[in-house]
Amino acid sequence: MSTRRSFLKTAAVTTGAVGATALGSAHIYAQEPKKITWRLQTYAGPALGEHVIKPSIDAFNQAANGQMEIQLYYADQLVPTGELFRAMQRGTIDAVQSDDDSIAAPVDVSVFGGYFPFATRYSLDVPVLFEKYGLRQIWEEAYGEVKGVTWLGAGAWDPCHFATVEPIRSLADLKGKRIFTFPTAGKFLSRFGVIPVTLPWEDVEVAVQTGELDGITWSGITEDYTVGWANVTKYFLTNNISGAWIGSYFANSDKWAEVPEHLKTLFKLCMDSSHYYRQHWYWGGEAQLRVEGGKLQLTTIPDAEWATVEAEAQKFWDEIAKTSPRTAKVVEIFKKYNALMAKAGPPYRYS
Repeated sequence: MSTRRSFLKTAAVTTGAVGATALGSAHIYAQEPKKITWRLQTYAGPALGEHVIKPSIDAFNQAANGQMEIQLYYADQLVPTGELFRAMQRGTIDAVQSDDDSIAAPVDVSVFGGYFPFATRYSLDVPVLFEKYGLRQIWEEAYGEVKGVTWLGAGAWDPCHFATVEPIRSLADLKGKRIFTFPTAGKFLSRFGVIPVTLPWEDVEVAVQTGELDGITWSGITEDYTVGWANVTKYFLTNNISGAWIGSYFANSDKWAEVPEHLKTLFKLCMDSSHYYRQHWYWGGEAQLRVEGGKLQLTTIPDAEWATVEAEAQKFWDEIAKTSPRTAKVVEIFKKYNALMAKAGPPYRYS
């Protein structure tokens, strides 16, 4: 909290002084371009951030060679996650790594950020959907209608599973469970009796210990172990409601416009390096920790029963498609893509 207070105080002083500084030091800028400094906040806490973003930001700062520095902040460190979009829009912070859903992005496609139920089966589905099936253009169009924020691109994270204190072996076991999860995922899971709970990310582990939460549906098993949730839960459900989280990078539009083209290119390359790192970190981690993790007992809901969840997801898709022509277009792409993957068969889809 003290960090947040000092940050807000510094931001206010800096904003008030910028005009006088620019007028009084014009000759200095003419001689040497001023170093660009950004504050970027991620959705992830420190332990998770060490993997999902820090290596790429460290690489950017080194390669920028003193021309630009990105200061990295973790979940809720400066701004609560749910307020990130507005803070970035105002220029209070400069950039964000998160999903559209969690930061309450005021666009119709935000519902697809994070875990949209059963839209993806594997992490590679996300870049394919954005780069080959048109989601990039749709996201650019949507954010082009919002002033102050530029969407920079999306990538894949881990699948979405339950980690719980009590075992889940049937749909009936989900009823009444208080679960920390994402907004849209929670809305879908409530159809099966789950009670979605919203908390600051750093409070989740304690909330499980105190009984405020019965479990977490926020990640795959890699994150459960990395952030400590495997220490306070006992069971891991192998069924998932999504094969990959869709996360994005965003920047304040004015701050992005001030960045020289070569540094924009460098930042996008570092985004890609982050996406690549997560592909192998999660894919390897999900398998290894199921087999060798030792802390969580695996449970499974039978396929025939789980099929009813997948069928309900199709109804959920159709409801979302009715909210706007653009969401209808995205849902149609998901349907077309998944139908093609099913026809392609193994290894793309297994019956």
